[in-house]
Amino acid sequence: QVQLAESGGGLVQAGGSLRLSCAASGRTFSVYAMGWFRQAPGKEREFVAAISRSGLGTYYSDSVKGRFTISRDNAKNTVYLQMNSLKVDDTAVYYCAAGVVTGSKEVQKYDYWGQGTQVTVSA
Repeated sequence: QVQLAESGGGLVQAGGSLRLSCAASGRTFSVYAMGWFRQAPGKEREFVAAISRSGLGTYYSDSVKGRFTISRDNAKNTVYLQMNSLKVDDTAVYYCAAGVVTGSKEVQKYDYWGQGTQVTVSA
């Protein structure tokens, strides 16, 4: 098993930036592909970004491509989500997830989830 804990959320004005972190503990972090998802009130959880085990492969939803960057540091057991040019529509609870399928955009392909961190973007 692996345990995941997100941090770095908060309140930011539109156009601003935040960096989310997801620290993993338990089983070897580098065996997992990682993903970031988000869920706004009243909406389904949606894919944001994913990264391969090595970090060489990255995948993004169209809504964040060019603004968000996913990365990982396997030595620190941590995956990051750098969010720039934030929009009000980016407001959501952000979750990191671990799984064995690289680059999947499907919630059900991920086996482990963190508790989430709130990101609120004000106009």
